[in-house]
Amino acid sequence: MATLAYRIVNVFTRGGRLTGNPLCVFEDAVGLDDAALQALARQFNLSETTFILPSRKASARVRIFTPAYEMPFAGHPTLGTAHVVRALRGGGDSLSLELQAGIIPVSASGDRWTLSANAASWREVGESRAQLAEMLGLEAAYIADRPLWVNTGKEQLVVPLESAEAVRRARPRIDVFFRLKSVDGHAMAYVFADAGDAGATVVSRFFFPSGAAILEDPATGSACANLGGWFCALRPGKDVARTVLQGDEVARPSTLHLVVKAGAVSVGGEVVELARGTLDL
Repeated sequence: MATLAYRIVNVFTRGGRLTGNPLCVFEDAVGLDDAALQALARQFNLSETTFILPSRKASARVRIFTPAYEMPFAGHPTLGTAHVVRALRGGGDSLSLELQAGIIPVSASGDRWTLSANAASWREVGESRAQLAEMLGLEAAYIADRPLWVNTGKEQLVVPLESAEAVRRARPRIDVFFRLKSVDGHAMAYVFADAGDAGATVVSRFFFPSGAAILEDPATGSACANLGGWFCALRPGKDVARTVLQGDEVARPSTLHLVVKAGAVSVGGEVVELARGTLDL
């Protein structure tokens, strides 16, 4: 029997320890096969669970699993795991994590962590605004210019909406949600309303399927990075700074900080450790 140590952290918190997006981090996954990693992620049933492994290229190697599959990159698991790596190994406030998507630099100021995303790529969405609106349970007039598939480590559908009220009105339809899939075959959608440079605030939501249901993520760092890629596509050469609000519709208020500077995208937020435990396997 193996005893595995893990920690529970909340990432992108806003105004309290029981906010943001929860993450389970296993401190040492050496010796565990893929089936065990997937089963452990399914056991905790959080949006993601991460597993720390040794690396010759970075401060640590990290594998990220949802309850259903492994992900090459995700934002809140990257920041939350960096917080644990620093605590375990005394790596200081600047470290790097080896993910399937590549080496991701991460830095901290106190408990606010920031990751540097991969360079963004994007492609057009072939479906009409009416089809996107149907998928999101909205009127077509609410879809703004211009939806894109964006990839800074994990391709996702990024859909701008006309207002924060439109974001709040979104009610994705499971019967049509699966029509649009990323290059790796996953259906998911990030909707947002940008207040512009004067407001410097974005209101956002992220939807993904689980079985026969559509779930909503409290805070999605990868999608926030892809929002940075969307700004790169729509406003080439322009620096952008936004405070991104997410999670209010699921009673887990979260705050993400997005910066696009000279085409480079970074995403940051607060991380708090909530609990520690062991699991006998």
